[in-house]
Amino acid sequence: MRSISPAAAIRATPVAAFVRVASLPGTPDAARKAASRAAHDGELIHIRKGLYYRGRRTRYGMTRPRITQVVREVLGTRGVGPAGYSAARAWGVTTQLPSAFEVSTLRQVDNLIGVKQVLRRNLSRVDLNEKEIALLELLRAPEVYIEAGWDAFVGKVREAVLAGEVREDALRAAVHGERHVTVRSNFVRLADDLAAA
Repeated sequence: MRSISPAAAIRATPVAAFVRVASLPGTPDAARKAASRAAHDGELIHIRKGLYYRGRRTRYGMTRPRITQVVREVLGTRGVGPAGYSAARAWGVTTQLPSAFEVSTLRQVDNLIGVKQVLRRNLSRVDLNEKEIALLELLRAPEVYIEAGWDAFVGKVREAVLAGEVREDALRAAVHGERHVTVRSNFVRLADDLAAA
């Protein structure tokens, strides 16, 4: 049985999907050349070394992945979530637009264009979802990031807890590993306000 070529594998990749050179069939050299040729021919968009994206062709060119898609593809989803103003936007508590997507991560990778990585060492974050990590990030400096005010933020957290988007017990377990004292004290304040309602 004849194996598929790297170029055929690229053509068979669905639209709006990433292509990793290391996952293509054939020798590493053949896979690298096929991906490079496909990018040159407008079939793929080069994202970073060894990673490409197959977007949808339009009359204006190929569609690009959203920055959040690139972050998930490169950094994964475990222990990764928005930070800074990106966290505030995820929670809908600011109108500020960050110049780069800010992301909190447990491991940093080589620069990603349009992404500012913030390394956190709390391994308890690994089981939190993006919204929960964004919440911890906001608790670092709520007076900076939360334009809507603390009470409005508490209301949004309450809604997210009721909707099952945020797990208060998971946050409580993770917050003990936070080295930032302000995060821990603001979490106690948040928990008290949630319980008071």
